Amino acid sequence: MKKRIGILTSGGDCPGLNATIRGAAKACYETLGEDNVQMVGILNGYYGLINNIATEMEPSDFSGILTQGGTILGTKRQPFKMMTVIGDDNVDKVKNMKETYKKQKLDALLILGGNGTHKTAKLLSDEGLNVIGLPKTIDNDIYGTDVTFGFHTAVEIATDALDRLHTTAASHSRILICEIMGNKAGWLTVNAGIAGGADVILIPEIPYDINKVVEAVEKRTSSGKGFAIIAVAEGAFDIEEAKLKKKERAKKRADANEITATNRIAAQIQAATGVESRVCVPGHMLRGGTPCAYDRILATKFGVYAAQLLLKEDFGKTVAMVNSKVTANKLSDIAGVSKFVDPEGQIVETAKNLGVSFGD
Repeated sequence: MKKRIGILTSGGDCPGLNATIRGAAKACYETLGEDNVQMVGILNGYYGLINNIATEMEPSDFSGILTQGGTILGTKRQPFKMMTVIGDDNVDKVKNMKETYKKQKLDALLILGGNGTHKTAKLLSDEGLNVIGLPKTIDNDIYGTDVTFGFHTAVEIATDALDRLHTTAASHSRILICEIMGNKAGWLTVNAGIAGGADVILIPEIPYDINKVVEAVEKRTSSGKGFAIIAVAEGAFDIEEAKLKKKERAKKRADANEITATNRIAAQIQAATGVESRVCVPGHMLRGGTPCAYDRILATKFGVYAAQLLLKEDFGKTVAMVNSKVTANKLSDIAGVSKFVDPEGQIVETAKNLGVSFGD
C-alpha cells in the first residue's frame, strides 16, 4: 500500500519553501520508490487542512521548483490562538483538521512554517496525528535551531537595500533609515546592519534612547561624515515604550497614528540635528524572490532529513540545525518558544566593537 504523505506551508511565505518541499518529496521517492509514495498537497496552509482542500501530486510537480520563491502549495495565516475557538461560522477547526487527515488517508503530515505554525503542529501531534515540522521564517526566531530557511536570503536582500542607501545618503548628506522586518526579534536587522555597514542598529531586544541615537549621528557629522545609515527593526521601541505593556504600547502608537517607530525616529533625528532624514521600507520584498544558494542547500537538507524522520516514523519532531548539524527537536520542547537576540551576545558585541550604536 502506498504511503500517503501530506505536506502544507503555513504563515508568511519565504524563499526556500519550494526547495524544502522538493527535498522532502524527492527523498521519499528515492527511498521508497515512486510507485510506493503518494504526496498529497494541502493547499493554503491550515485553511486547506480545515476545509479539506487537497490535491494528489505527481513527481513532475516537484521539478523546477528549487529556485522558485513563494510556495507552490499556497499559504494563509491561521492564528494559533483562534485554532481552538469556534467562531460565528460554527467550525470546529481542530476536529475538521483531524477529519481531513483521515479523509485523505494520510500516514503523516509535513508542516512547514514559523512559530505560530509550530504551535498548531504540536496541537495536532497531541491530538494523535503523525506530524513533522520544518522551521521556516526570515526572522530566524524559532527556538532550538541555529538557523531557519529563508533567513539568509532575507539578510542578503536587506543588505542590498542598505548598500544602495549608502550612495544616496552620501550624495545628499542625509540620514537614511531602513525599516527591516522583525516584529519581535532583531536577527534580520542586526545581521543585515552589520553586513550593510549601518552606523546605528535598533532592535526589539534593546530598547533605545533617542538621545543616544542622536549622539551617534552627531558623532559622525562632527567627524566630517555628513551622512548616516540606520537599520531599524519594525518592532523596535524606545526606553519609554519599554515601560508599557504590549497593549498599552500599541494603543499609544494607534493614538499617534503610528504603526512602527521608524518615522518618529527620523523626525526626532532631523529635529535634533538639522540633517535631512528619510525612511525606506523594503517590506515584503525581503521575503520574496528566489532563495540564495545557502537557503537552497539548507532547505534541501531539512527536507531530506524530514523524509528520513518520516520513514523511521519518528513523529512529533521538527527539523533543526544545531552546531552545523541537521537534527531534530521535539515539538513539545520548541513550540511557543521564541529565540531572541542576546543583548550581551557575540553578534551585538561584534557590532559595538565596530562603533555601531544600539541606542543604549
